[in-house]
Formats: sequence, C-alpha cells, structure tokens
Amino acid sequence: MFANNHKTKFMFFCNRPFVFIVLCIFSQGMAQTVNVGELNVLAGTLWATIGDFQNNNSGTFINDGETIIYGDFTNSGIVDFSNGTQGRFRFEGNTEQRLLGTSPFFFYDVQLNNPTATSAYVLANAVSIANQVEFINGILEVEEAEGLVVFENNATAIGASDLSHIDGEVQKNGDDPFNYPIGNQQSFRFAAISAPEDINASFSGRYYLANPVGITINGETPTQETSVDIALLNENEFWTITKNGGTADVVLTLSWDENTTTPLDIVTDPESAIRILRWDENGQRWINEGGIIDSTNKTVTTPIRLNAYGIFTLGRATEELVTNTQNDVPVFNFVSPNGDGHNDYLYIETIEDLVNNRLEVFNRWGVQVFATNDYDTNGNVFEGFSNTRSTFTNDNPLPTGTYYYILSYDVTIDGRTERIKKTDFLYLTSN
Repeated sequence: MFANNHKTKFMFFCNRPFVFIVLCIFSQGMAQTVNVGELNVLAGTLWATIGDFQNNNSGTFINDGETIIYGDFTNSGIVDFSNGTQGRFRFEGNTEQRLLGTSPFFFYDVQLNNPTATSAYVLANAVSIANQVEFINGILEVEEAEGLVVFENNATAIGASDLSHIDGEVQKNGDDPFNYPIGNQQSFRFAAISAPEDINASFSGRYYLANPVGITINGETPTQETSVDIALLNENEFWTITKNGGTADVVLTLSWDENTTTPLDIVTDPESAIRILRWDENGQRWINEGGIIDSTNKTVTTPIRLNAYGIFTLGRATEELVTNTQNDVPVFNFVSPNGDGHNDYLYIETIEDLVNNRLEVFNRWGVQVFATNDYDTNGNVFEGFSNTRSTFTNDNPLPTGTYYYILSYDVTIDGRTERIKKTDFLYLTSN
C-alpha cells in the first residue's frame, strides 16, 4: 500500500496479508499518523510513516518486522512484539524526535540514527528493551521525572560513543553483565557491572559531567572530605549506581578519558594509584573502593563485589601510602602449595607490624573464598584452600587461576587512624 499527497507520505510494504486500522490526521500543515485499532507489522515486513506517529489508547501496535519512525512517537495504548520474534524499530530523523505517551514501549531491537547536533531524542515515557539497542547517531535524553530506559535480562547495547548514547538513568534487570551506554552532553563515559548471582537483580546507572561536591543526588550531598588513604578527588565527573532489587551484589567498572572529561592529574603516572571512590553517606566522606587498572581500555574495576551503592567517582591513593616502605606492604602474590618449601602459602612481609590486619581472597567472579583476621598467626595462612564458602570443598584445593586479595589494616597518620585496604592480583597454581 502506498499513499502520497502534499502533506504526508505513508508507506507500507508487506509480503503477506495484513489487517490494520489507521487514521491519517492533518493539522496546521503537519501530518500525523494515528492508530486507533490493531496494527500488526509481520516478520519480513517493512513499515514506515513520515511525520509523527500516535498509537491511541485503543490502539495495539505489534511490530514483528521492521518499523521506521521519522518523527515523534506517542503511545497511549500497546506497543509490543510477539514472543519468539525479532522486530526492530529504526528511529531516523534530522530534527529532534520525542518518545511520549502514557503507556510504556516494549521494543525488541532498536536502532538510533539521527545526526541532529543537539538532543536527537527526548524520552518522556518508559521504554523496555528485550534484546539490543544499536547506537549510530544521536543522543537520547531521558526526562528526569517521566523517562525510563530498561534493559531486560540478556539485553545489550552496542556502538555507544560521544555522538550517540543515553543521557540519563539506565536500568538493567537480570543476572548477566552489562555495559551502561551512558554519557552526559556530548561525552560518553560508560560504567559496567559484573553478572549478579540473582535473576531478580536490578541496577541503575547514570553519568554526570559535573562536580559531585555540593550537588544533592538521591538525597545525598557529597563534600570534599575523604578518607586518609585518598590523595585526590575527581571533581569533574561522577556516576550513580543504584541497587533497585535482588540480593546479589556486583563488581563495578568505571571508565576514564583524559582528553575530554577526566582531569589529567587523576590518571597520571603511576596509574596504579587510580582508585574508585564512593561517597559514604554514613561517614560523610569519600572512601576508597580499590582499583584494578586496565590501561589499554582506560578502565578501573573494584577488586570485589560492592556492599554499598550510591555516588562514585575516580581518585588517587595517598602517595605516602603507595610509596612509603612502612605502609606499602610487600605481598608475594604467587601461591603454589606443593610442599617444596617455596610459595607454599601467601607470604606477606612485615605482617606482624600491621595493626588489626585482615586478609580476604576472592575469585574472578568476586566470590569470597578465604577470610581471616590476624593473618599469619597461629598458622592461619592462605594455602590455596577455601574456608568461607559451602560451594567449595575445604578438603580440596581451589582451582588454578587468578584471584584478588584485600589486605586491611589500621594506619595512624598525624594522630588520625584510618582503615587501609591494599588490593591486588593473586595467582594460585594447584599443580
């Protein structure tokens, strides 16, 4: 079917029989396509309308094929896809496009390709993504009070960049890992979470290109106060990570870009001093969540799963604690418990000088496999066996591989005692 006049163009290509009810309404020289009944775009079908499209409260729009939207899209009825199908919406325009309405959109695949220099898309409705969003061109701005983007279990985002990302909060449901395609203005700065061990898990992420100090976010107003092991606070950008549901926790990864958003003095050499910082509302200060550095991809990852969420940014560890021989505790992080007298357990030099020390070991998924206080006293050392999890047999050695450890202890500087956490890799071989 093809219809054309001087005000609008309505196109529909179908390779099978099709039943629909569509009204074309013209107002003040502008065209609007309105669905008031049942519209089904079948698999293998391309459907497009130039101009704004409205799905009325009596309308049902099932997209199992491919639909192109060139203008605004308003939904007050049902916009969905059939189970087992792979319908895709392509949003293509050259002026701002708005997603509006009182009923949520349920999309399988979405492709965003609008080269508008400012906000290409404005979302003032809820959108659920079942499979994938492909970012090509255009920034999607999420309205604070009305907009919501939800990626369901196993849904992904590809192609996000400075030119195309989500400016606003993004929610991820399910038990799979996820890279949040988030940014602010024309700066893409993703965060990522590891796979939660709970299908009911839900985490939201958002990025702000702004100074977190003095801004009230979700009822919290950070100051410049930091724990003693933090030397420098990033006051140019921050992220919020919110735990919405489920019982599982996640490992957090944050990205940096010294050429656009991240201050150079945060990521300067040595990069080993870069840390993820979290605003602790109870302690009213920024605390050190540790950091495993990936210089190639410019990311920092917490060594273990978080136990608290909220406002995060990047920072640097106190130089004195990184370089001072008294506090930079040598840890010989290779363990081969084969009885040859070499590296049979995790050896920590000067451990006897560390006040209130505690050692924790985690596998690559952030699961704690060993924990003890007053390490290396009365034989309580890590020899490659678990002492914490029923999922591991204490009589059998842990699998060969890479682990992480956290060594915590108290340090007093200028009369102020702080809890220090030293984190790093640990390699275990059971051969």
